[in-house]
Amino acid sequence: MQKSEVVFRFLDGTRVQCQIVSPRGQKLTLSGNINEEPEFEMGGLGDNRALVGCAWAFAKAKYEAVTLPDQEQQKNAEKRAGSHQKVAEWIADLADDLASEEKRGWCSGCFEEHAHRKANRAVGKAPAYICGGCGLPTLPCACPGCKNMAVRGQGPVPIKRYCAEHRHEIPGFAKADRKMGELNNYEEFLKYDKRNLASDTRVAGLAGVGLVAATPFAYFAAPAIGGAVGALVGGYTGAAATSFGLAFLGGGALAVGGLGMAGGTLVITALGASLGCALGASVMNAYLREDKSFHIEMLQGGSGVPVIVCNGFLSESGKGWGEWRDIITKRYADSPVYRVHWGAKELRHLGILGGRGAARVVGAAALREAAERAAKMAARRLGPLAPALAAADLAKNPWHVAKNRAEKTGVILADLLARTNADSYVLVGHSLGARAMVVAAQTLGTKPGGPRIQAIHLLGAAIGARSDWHTLTAAVDDAVYNYHSSNDSVLKFAYGLAQGQAAAGLAGFRPSADRLKNIDVSGRVKSHFDYHKNVGLN
Repeated sequence: MQKSEVVFRFLDGTRVQCQIVSPRGQKLTLSGNINEEPEFEMGGLGDNRALVGCAWAFAKAKYEAVTLPDQEQQKNAEKRAGSHQKVAEWIADLADDLASEEKRGWCSGCFEEHAHRKANRAVGKAPAYICGGCGLPTLPCACPGCKNMAVRGQGPVPIKRYCAEHRHEIPGFAKADRKMGELNNYEEFLKYDKRNLASDTRVAGLAGVGLVAATPFAYFAAPAIGGAVGALVGGYTGAAATSFGLAFLGGGALAVGGLGMAGGTLVITALGASLGCALGASVMNAYLREDKSFHIEMLQGGSGVPVIVCNGFLSESGKGWGEWRDIITKRYADSPVYRVHWGAKELRHLGILGGRGAARVVGAAALREAAERAAKMAARRLGPLAPALAAADLAKNPWHVAKNRAEKTGVILADLLARTNADSYVLVGHSLGARAMVVAAQTLGTKPGGPRIQAIHLLGAAIGARSDWHTLTAAVDDAVYNYHSSNDSVLKFAYGLAQGQAAAGLAGFRPSADRLKNIDVSGRVKSHFDYHKNVGLN
């Protein structure tokens, strides 16, 4: 059986060409600068967005297989090119010959409702369809009576394939882009509309369906997201990063933890209009499946601007107001107040200290004591925290896992806030909770017409001091108030060693800017745990 041909050509400099010729003679030619989007003619194969994206990713990888600086990198690029080429050939084969028969249903690739045309050229007994929206190969969901479409893998499909609803990749197709009213309605929104029928079925990830077959329509709608993931997780750049990254985000990859260590800041600040829509629901759902402890607790009602508080590690209380009541009610007495709970497992692991070959779990008091001892031994820089933080398994993993969890928490919160009817919010965070609030604001700031942030209050913020913070200040109407203390031993030693840079909660954001207010509270705050009792919010 004749197959499609996918051919790569160098043009000049960084300009390349990829040409696809189908068995029936249809042609699709992509050309352009390898670092930009390709030029091609619409119509025929050019209308299949999945094919276009995969073919250009193939071209990028082929270019890198020659131009990357060392042999190992070139070898890996050639492997990526081979994967993209196979998927492009497969999609082109199916899209080349479509029957008049079609099914209408929600697509598990783009999360939109479209007509899916049947392909005459399928492999094995399982049928193949092409989504009229994103162009991905699909097939009917394996659940009897379900009219949704699942993403189809290559080959005869030896396992059952379920739609995104029946795989619990999204709470529900119909409600994925709906508003939910008040923030305290979030639990109802997150309830799954359908039973998870894929829980006992081996999920085919990237290895089973190729790098693009599991990709959601976000591949085309928001390529910066995929590019961020591809660069961070796969080490790719340009179009190949987009292809790999969004495949990593999409389909079955989510169900097996495909997001991995991709932090919210890098992945989702490009979401923009997708916040509060189906893509946002899919990404949020993936994060929530990783963090079973996430929930939002309403602490009080009110008529003012809603306030959201978020703790870092070693909080005094796991529920209720904890240490927040006085500092919040003095400033926002008439506001509804919500508390975000998150990352219980990851935050607990930050309490692990010990030397090489041994470990012990310590509580807040012990960590405070260790940090204070470290402060008194500044000449040795790391003091008693050095043995714990130098141990390979404890120095990097607990901190970085918790840091990335904080960022993902910010993403979850941003998507939920985008679904509410409120005009604006006030965000307040301590330590890693402050990091989560920064990511929430940055992410929400990318959504046109979304809720605004009236003000942000950061206490002992566990986030780097030096950066271009315009994405943060642009999201805020009043100001970002950063309360920092030079006496904060946890940020000075533990954060400094783990990140290799100063924290904003130690010496302030640098450089400062309009609507970015550094407030030195060193005279009142003597440790990482003194902010709530000794700081008044501006």
